[in-house]
Amino acid sequence: MPRKAKTEETVVTEENILHENDMETENAPGVDETGMDEESPDTLSVDVGTDFSTAEESTEASGSAVPISTDEVSAEGDLGMAETLPLPEEIATTDEHDGQDTTPAGNSTEPAEETGNTSEVSSSSGAASRPAKKRSKATVAKTTAPDVLTPAKKSAPSSILTLSADTEVETQESREDTIWHELQNAYRTRKILTGTLGGIEKMEGGGTIAVVYYKEMRIVIPLAEMMINLVEDAAHDYGELVQRQNKILGNMLGCEIDFMIKGLDNASRSVVASRKDAMYKKRQIFYMPDANGISRVCEDRIVQARVIAVAEKVVRVEIFGTECSILARDLSWDWLGDATERFHVGEQILVRILSVKLHSLEDISVKADVKSVNGNTSKENLGKCKIQGKYAGTVTDIHKGTVFVRLHIGVNAVAHSCYDNRLPGKKDEVSFVVTRIDADRNVAVGLISRIIKQNI
Repeated sequence: MPRKAKTEETVVTEENILHENDMETENAPGVDETGMDEESPDTLSVDVGTDFSTAEESTEASGSAVPISTDEVSAEGDLGMAETLPLPEEIATTDEHDGQDTTPAGNSTEPAEETGNTSEVSSSSGAASRPAKKRSKATVAKTTAPDVLTPAKKSAPSSILTLSADTEVETQESREDTIWHELQNAYRTRKILTGTLGGIEKMEGGGTIAVVYYKEMRIVIPLAEMMINLVEDAAHDYGELVQRQNKILGNMLGCEIDFMIKGLDNASRSVVASRKDAMYKKRQIFYMPDANGISRVCEDRIVQARVIAVAEKVVRVEIFGTECSILARDLSWDWLGDATERFHVGEQILVRILSVKLHSLEDISVKADVKSVNGNTSKENLGKCKIQGKYAGTVTDIHKGTVFVRLHIGVNAVAHSCYDNRLPGKKDEVSFVVTRIDADRNVAVGLISRIIKQNI
């Protein structure tokens, strides 16, 4: 067919399509009447033979009654698809129309080709809009999904979970609270407490305080309340009184003492106590006679005492509120070269009361010894010594050329001479030869043949 005839036939076919679209637009209801959203104008590329019931759904989306060209309709359809996403059912309907590219009977194939090209453009626009539809669905699904309910955080129990069901673990804080409660009760009831003398401190004003620890709680006792009474006269002139008291207080470090609380502060948990009040209260209980005229601490009674200070030749003890000094000769039947080797501060020992002098509550003096509590074994051991026998022993003391030796067999010995070139010293190991036995004094008399080992 000639080129001119083809062009005329094509123009006639487009006019027929536009005329049919005008008729559909006049019969179709407006957008406001139907209440439907705008659809893609892809249905303009449908052939004349296409079912109008299906094409009507696509035509309603155009919302315009003015006839336009096919190219303009395709361009606007692309913009409409990019702005408004059709529903899944409408997308399926559009896909079905895209697939109906068959030429109706009696028409030329060339107009069908042109119409098919327009359908391909609309189909590509719909395909380009499908991923946007999927992303929009995913976004809506994320926003409309219900929030996951997180459980409310519960506070942990204050009690400690122990391995055993019936046990309780005591923390440092709870232990301090318990001790403070005990101190408060002792302050109200004026109860006597016992602590350990742990330190001596000097205050900024020049005073001296003793620091006592009661179950890890710090207690302060002024020096005037420690009841260190010293005699001040010509016979006991040993220097300034305060220095003597500080020296005695230093020897008492580590001993157990009684005290009564004089005051406390809840905010800082500071406690001030007095040893004097506690000792006077104990004297009232144990030394003063009761209704029957009997006192608990009396002569020839064995009582328990606290060792509060130890020196080389003397031990100082506290016996129920009264202090007493015991010399080395009253500590043991054996000769002691140094009392610190057998006794130490903080120890509790048994003593026998030799005498009690009670003038008043403030003036009580006691004498006691330790060796009478233990049996005297010197006589039994003295029978083990033989004259001209040699025994090893330890030098306990040296006084005016006389050497006092404690033999290893438990016998006290006295040596007036030494055959060794070296002079014997305290705590030296020596060889002792027995020349005579003194049964009245329960000692062996002899000489030192040689020094086994010197204590350097």
